[in-house]
Amino acid sequence: MSSPGFSRRSLLGAAMAGGALALTTAALGRVTAAAAPGARPAPDSVLWFDEPATLWQEQAFPVGNGAAGAMIYGTVESEQIQFNHDTLWNGGPGSHDEGHEYNFGNWYEARPTALADVRATITATGSADTGPATAALGQTKWGYGAYQTFGDLFLDRATPAGAVTGYRRQLDLATGLATVGFTTADGVAHTRELFASFPDHVIVTRLSASRGGQVSFTARLSTADNRTVTYSAKDGRITMRGALTDNGLVFEAQVQVLVEGGRVTTDAAGRVTVTGADAATLVLAPGTDYAPVYPHYRGVDPHRVVTSTVDGAVHRGYRALRERHLADHRELFGRVRIDLGQQPTTVPTDEALQEFKQARNQGQISADPQLEMLHFQIGRYLLIGSSREGSRPANLQGVWNDSTSPDWQSDYTTNINLEMNYWPSDVTNLAETVPPLVDFIDGLRAPGRVTARDLCGVSQGFAAMSHVNVFGYTGVSTNAATWAPESTAWLIRQLWEHYLFTMDEDFLRRRAYPILKEHTQFWLGYLVTDADGTLVVSPSFSPELGPFTAGATYSQTIVWDLFTNTLAAAKVVGDHAYRPSLENTLAKLDPGLRIGSWGQLQEWKTDLDEPDSGHRHMSFSYPLFPGHQITAEATPEFYEAARVAVEARTAHTAQNDIGWNRAQKINAFARLHNGDQAREQLDHLLWRNTFANFLNDWPFQIDGNFGVASGVAEMLLQSHAGFVEVLPALPTGWAAGSFRGLRARGAFTVNAWWTAGWVTKIEVTSDVGGDLRLRTASLGGGARVHAVGGPTPHHTTHAGELAMPTRRGATYTVTPA
Repeated sequence: MSSPGFSRRSLLGAAMAGGALALTTAALGRVTAAAAPGARPAPDSVLWFDEPATLWQEQAFPVGNGAAGAMIYGTVESEQIQFNHDTLWNGGPGSHDEGHEYNFGNWYEARPTALADVRATITATGSADTGPATAALGQTKWGYGAYQTFGDLFLDRATPAGAVTGYRRQLDLATGLATVGFTTADGVAHTRELFASFPDHVIVTRLSASRGGQVSFTARLSTADNRTVTYSAKDGRITMRGALTDNGLVFEAQVQVLVEGGRVTTDAAGRVTVTGADAATLVLAPGTDYAPVYPHYRGVDPHRVVTSTVDGAVHRGYRALRERHLADHRELFGRVRIDLGQQPTTVPTDEALQEFKQARNQGQISADPQLEMLHFQIGRYLLIGSSREGSRPANLQGVWNDSTSPDWQSDYTTNINLEMNYWPSDVTNLAETVPPLVDFIDGLRAPGRVTARDLCGVSQGFAAMSHVNVFGYTGVSTNAATWAPESTAWLIRQLWEHYLFTMDEDFLRRRAYPILKEHTQFWLGYLVTDADGTLVVSPSFSPELGPFTAGATYSQTIVWDLFTNTLAAAKVVGDHAYRPSLENTLAKLDPGLRIGSWGQLQEWKTDLDEPDSGHRHMSFSYPLFPGHQITAEATPEFYEAARVAVEARTAHTAQNDIGWNRAQKINAFARLHNGDQAREQLDHLLWRNTFANFLNDWPFQIDGNFGVASGVAEMLLQSHAGFVEVLPALPTGWAAGSFRGLRARGAFTVNAWWTAGWVTKIEVTSDVGGDLRLRTASLGGGARVHAVGGPTPHHTTHAGELAMPTRRGATYTVTPA
């Protein structure tokens, strides 16, 4: 982008790279403008523009602390900071949608034969359409609600800036600091620094200038019109308080304005004006009276919590807030680094991306690794910003939303989208982002028991269909196509994965296994016997394609996965009494794997597949990724069939060219060991599905960002098949490089270096000990092993695979012999 009045020259230089100029009073703390030693931004961790944002989803910069997020425009005359809190939803208890009280998606009137009738139709005819034949399974989703924008904080300049020079707006993913800098017509350099702190649960904005007494502005809050609201201001603190009209959910936000020098005044409209200050800091905290407790989902009034949060942050002072934020964010973000020789862009990020898109339009095949790795790292950054302990899990837009009616309600869709949000959590070394998902799934159990009983006729276990919200909505949504209890089983998979990556038996025993067990109990009562004597899911739908049938690949392989994982978990926790039920059911379960007439992995139990289908969903590929039912070693014939099916679907996807679909294909091709095609999907997503600020496009839907992070990791490291494989899907264009910090199942952290596609060194750190199987082609001639701080274990190598025992906490260096 470029526009009159903005030049590329950064007058702030190194100070902009390290952060804003600091407060100097004792009350607010003391901090220098320089970044910490060694904190020079990595080339793939910085987005920068040479003008402000005008479009929320395409150009603004996100910051987040898990529960709260903000989008920063960087406007000169009136800075706009749009902010959210993950508990501000309409719908749910207290709402009256066209006269209907909220019922968690369950039927408002008894339908005792609805499920049996659909099953009978499928048995008699082989299928049932998603319209009239299955209409009794669906209903309007009364009171479902949507995620809501919280409001905007505006900082209006006291006097016009005139023609500014040196404008630079920057987001450093490695530090979580957003900065804006420019020089006004009178020669004063102005700096803004913004961050969202997880340790202190606030959003902080810092304004400073190169000349004393030059910081003057009016701060005001604003919100949407689908709520009651009052504004007040006292002693430099703005309070915005109200309730959503739809459900009465109470919300409150407070902003404390602190200054060095100058003076502060307030007015009756709830505005705070700063005049002639040397610097100012604003501390913002939002909250609501939502509580994640079924069935009412209401807790205490937010006033006391919001007040104490702001008071606590003010007491700490700016320096401590900044240092605590940096320590927390850097510790997570800095764990993983991929070096492909990428270099910082010499033009603004949006222009670099646009140059690639234009080159791609002219036939260029691959993007610069700088853009590819920036896309990888922003996925990790967004997950850190939208999923931390105590928050809700990342929804369809993470934690960022500027609308009262966002696309797809910005909800939790569980036929791939919510699951994709957490694909990168463990493999990219962000285990701290998983607890919100665990809490959320646990919270579905109570309402899901009612859904299991009243909709599915099952008296034990719990189930939720494919669209859920923060108010325990576990029933059907709009139509029969959302009848999908197997989506719950897919969602639960992440709990088992988290255990495999951490080997945390306490987590498995206390949190994951009770959920796994209870959901399998639902399936013990829900599965039906097909004509061939196998147990199948009926009705079964392959999202979002075709009719209802019995035993579609999607349904069967997910349930197979659930029973297989729960049986493995039962062995770990010692639940011997329950294991026979799991084993007997698994032995009778149709595994869902069949090869069709054109060599493809079938999508349905009957061969209905069309080779030229370009549908965006690839539900049949679940057993390849994220599942482990299909691998090259254990099931080579199905592995080949999966390749045929994925390639066919990819070749005809132009009419459904969306971000999360391309991200799914990156992961699928990585599992197929096709690095060049995986990279092609990554670059296609950059070309067609990435906004200037690197948010996923179609419109903004964050799962594509997360799927990219997962897919790049899968290209470099895999561990689902019983061994740790280094560079399983390396593209030819990434011939030399290194990675550090990626995680493998078995609680291993892996670093690797390679040249000309050949691994030269691997480092493995073992968290808990246990046996390691390490595979890569460069170990075909044997390996040398060196243990740090302990004896070198006995090891063997065969056909490119090294096997050895490991000790808890030990690090091993492996080099090809």
